[in-house]
Amino acid sequence: MMFSKQFQDIQLSALGLGCMRLPMVGEEVDYEEFNKMIDTFLEAGFNYFDTAHVYLGGKSEIALRESLVRRHPRESFQLATKLPIWDRKVTPEEAKQRFYTSLERTGAGYFDYYLLHCLTKSNIDIHEDYGTWEFVKELKEKGLIKH
Repeated sequence: MMFSKQFQDIQLSALGLGCMRLPMVGEEVDYEEFNKMIDTFLEAGFNYFDTAHVYLGGKSEIALRESLVRRHPRESFQLATKLPIWDRKVTPEEAKQRFYTSLERTGAGYFDYYLLHCLTKSNIDIHEDYGTWEFVKELKEKGLIKH
């Protein structure tokens, strides 16, 4: 397996499979093709998969449940998703619920990596006001996110 030297202790592959765009048939994910992509990626020795709450309107997280989580042992891959809070159009409670929605969509049980999507100077104050830092710390303490 190919690992990044920086992350040898957590066995993270040097290459990840981003799931912002997936093979589609019309408006639906082409699961037969996506299964092949997942299997080929894992067989090549890679293990990092990246998605986000907003990718394909949530279909990316669902597709990862169907093509990765339900078909491969949980310890065989690393999964990352992202929390989008770009403006104040959602309440702090709605923003936090996005984590649980992502967890349910993927069926992964936990995330290896939970990222703050597109964190910038223009939205960092929203994260501070919404208590995002404390929220992700609590999730980590509960074992729902690893990193």
